[in-house]
Parts: sequence; structure tokens; C-alpha cells
Amino acid sequence: MTLEITNATMNDLPAIVRIERLGFTVEEAGSEESFAERIKKIADTFLVAKLDQQVVGFVVGPAVKEQFVTDEMYEHTPENLPTGGHQLILSIATDPAYRGRGIGSRLLDALTELSIKHRREDLSLDTLTKNVPFYEANGFKQVGISASTHAGETWYNMVKPLN
Repeated sequence: MTLEITNATMNDLPAIVRIERLGFTVEEAGSEESFAERIKKIADTFLVAKLDQQVVGFVVGPAVKEQFVTDEMYEHTPENLPTGGHQLILSIATDPAYRGRGIGSRLLDALTELSIKHRREDLSLDTLTKNVPFYEANGFKQVGISASTHAGETWYNMVKPLN
């Protein structure tokens, strides 16, 4: 089985929502409507990983002037800048049945390559303490506590410089 990474389409939406709900609490998880809006507005930075045509993971986020995710972005997806700016990650998730196979890292690698191609300054995301080691292993550095109050959690800003 070969892992294929492509841009998300509306046909992928049910699998994306299912994986999101398996990976996050009800409070943390994005809605089907939010993911549909992301596919419509930022499909060029919405990547899915597929094995045998089945979506097993995804990563999504806008490329914007702001360096960090804001809570507003979870509800209303900003448009991507054509070049430059910061590549944010709103969500990354792998189907639990496929975890431990490097799929999340492969998705981050693909988004990194895409970001370099479009001359982004860095990749940036918010994460919970339990996920910090995964992101550090993928080149991200913790740079402080996020201003986010999403889902009532404490989030940490992590950045992966690209230059």
C-alpha cells in the first residue's frame, strides 16, 4: 500500500469529519460546516493522506499574515495569501487505526514542501501539552502559551521556521 497525499475535495468530507471526531473532544473538533468551508476556501492548503483511496489522515490551515491561529479562524476560514505569510495549521489528524505509521509526519512534510514553494515564513499551530513532543520531532519549537481559549483548554504556540 502506497500513501498518497492530495488536496482535499468535497468527496473526502465525510471521512475528514469522522477522523476529526475520533481525534478530538466534542469541544475541540471542527464541525462539518467548518470543514466544508475550508475545502471551498483553502483546498490548496488542505491535504489528505490516502491508502487504497481511503482517507486515513489530513492537515489543514490557511496561509495568512498573522503568525498564530486565532479562535475566530476555527469558525471563519480566512483566504490564503498567494505567496508569503505564515502557514497555519488549524487541524491535523490521523485515523486511530493508522496511527504510528508516520502519516502525520508525512502530512507535515508535504505541507512544509508546499509552504516553501509558496515562500511562507514558517508553519505555526496551537497544540496541547501531550502533543508537543510529536511536533518537536517534526521541527517545531514551542514559543509560548497561545491566546486561544478554544474548547477551554491551554494551548501552546509552536512554530517551524522555513528559512
